[in-house]
Amino acid sequence: METVDLARLQFALTAGAHFLFVALTLGLATLVAVLQTRATLTRSPLHMRMVRFWGQLYIINYAMGIVTGLVMEFQFGMSWSGLTHFAGNVFGAALAIETLVAFFVESTFLGLWIFGWDRLSRWAHLALIWIVTLTAYASAFWILIANGFLQNPVGHQIVDGVLRLTDFGALLANPASLVAFGHVLGGAMIVGGFFMAGVSAYHLRRRTHEQEFFRKSLRIGVGLALPATLVTAAFGGMGFETLQPGKAAAWSGGAADLAKVQADMVARFGPGDYLPPVDLVRTAGVTMMLLFAVMLFFSAASFLLMLFRPAVRGLRIWHWLLTAMIPVPFVTMLAGWVFREVGRQPWAVYGLLTTAEAMSPLSATEMRVSLIAFSAVFGLLILVNYWLLARTAKRGPDAVALGSRPIETPAPVLTF
Repeated sequence: METVDLARLQFALTAGAHFLFVALTLGLATLVAVLQTRATLTRSPLHMRMVRFWGQLYIINYAMGIVTGLVMEFQFGMSWSGLTHFAGNVFGAALAIETLVAFFVESTFLGLWIFGWDRLSRWAHLALIWIVTLTAYASAFWILIANGFLQNPVGHQIVDGVLRLTDFGALLANPASLVAFGHVLGGAMIVGGFFMAGVSAYHLRRRTHEQEFFRKSLRIGVGLALPATLVTAAFGGMGFETLQPGKAAAWSGGAADLAKVQADMVARFGPGDYLPPVDLVRTAGVTMMLLFAVMLFFSAASFLLMLFRPAVRGLRIWHWLLTAMIPVPFVTMLAGWVFREVGRQPWAVYGLLTTAEAMSPLSATEMRVSLIAFSAVFGLLILVNYWLLARTAKRGPDAVALGSRPIETPAPVLTF
């Protein structure tokens, strides 16, 4: 395997793993914010317990996502110095804003939310979780602004062999970014909805004593999953209108379309292979479409079933299927990400910089060592995150530490 292929594989594995954390973080943050709004307005103890339980799962996933994000960004300097040198002045600005939002604003207010239970007014505490949620959206937005530029470079000019940003408005209005943002945000809501419904169904199937707690949670998760699936599909349809010619030809699979794209690229950029890996693009696209159909059918059927109290209480086969569906949105999002990223090959910045030119001057041996190290670290982080989430989810709301008051030990009485 060539050095550039090893570098691409490493970034694909690490970015894909980080993407899983991001999707669940966005979905759970939204659900927790909505739940806390309900609890604050109604002063419902049950809904506040729901905030604490789902909020603790959110915090676990958020913390692991931060770690994977830091590790992933090391690669821009290690493996892709050609990309940062050529285009860092443009897409680097979006990444810098995202870092400020995620690590300074979002993390600060999340810390205040975690440690502010019973120390702040309920309205101030509610405001904190909404700030955390909105900054999470902002973080995703700036990441997709950077990614959209790589997909469809706009608002720039080449000066002394490197890109310079000339139109910040064009960068923000890039359709390759805006449509992807709506698509990813909708996908994250699907992930959060299926996760909440699946965990709740697990407890309902096992007849745990928190039946009312998890019946309400199941309805909320299912109630979010169906509209989120429809919204995601709408943005996905718009995304097909912004496909690069090579990606569109690979998706259609027509030999004439592929030959035309190759001929046009050769005429513009000189000899070379300008077609993406056709089989991989089509496989990822078909997988995404098939799993979307599964989620749409299942979420629609679940939406109808949740209207019947007996089904929510005791339809165990449905509960089992809901739990089994938890990983499906994750796999669907990964397939969509592969379709989006692999489809623009061989370009790192479409039409301006090839992936080979974006590579750092590394040997194949160095890349193999790096790939093994990064894969091991990310594999360990995924296993730890899964174990922590599963352990916390199985224990239920009684074992949640978030927002609980410490047991005060009375001071000893001194006698003489």
